[in-house]
Amino acid sequence: MSTEVNNESGVEIDEGLIVSLAGHVLERMGINPLAELSILIVDEEAMSVLHEQWMGEPGPTDVLAFPMDELRPGPGPGPRHEGDIPTTDPALLGDVVLCPQVAAKQASEAGHSTEAELELLCTHGILHLLGYDHAEPDEHKEMFGLQGELLESWREVRPQR
Repeated sequence: MSTEVNNESGVEIDEGLIVSLAGHVLERMGINPLAELSILIVDEEAMSVLHEQWMGEPGPTDVLAFPMDELRPGPGPGPRHEGDIPTTDPALLGDVVLCPQVAAKQASEAGHSTEAELELLCTHGILHLLGYDHAEPDEHKEMFGLQGELLESWREVRPQR
């Protein structure tokens, strides 16, 4: 996987950890290892502009996803084995935009670290790039269930820093 992280937020982020998480999620979802992903980390002001421009809603949000190529995930989460054939063609997946200031507020309310919140939001954004949504109750159940499974598997292999 080729994952580019561009941190314009002014907040120190462990970019290597974000890249590792993204690779884990994409691998578990059966995405071709030649796929490309961009993660942009912005401050509240920049996120507010994007949120208003693209969603028509005022103020900053935690995560936005801008898909590029039409892409569907492979068979879903599960261990991959050497020799497995990726189920999707290589593609430019799109952009996930994260706002660490909003993530920090949400993390405080949820009682976990900002890093854990950014991991959740990054996973959430990638699932949106892959076509998942949560507007309807059944979609919400599927997406958040999958998000939980991916984060649980991430915690099992997550590099300790």
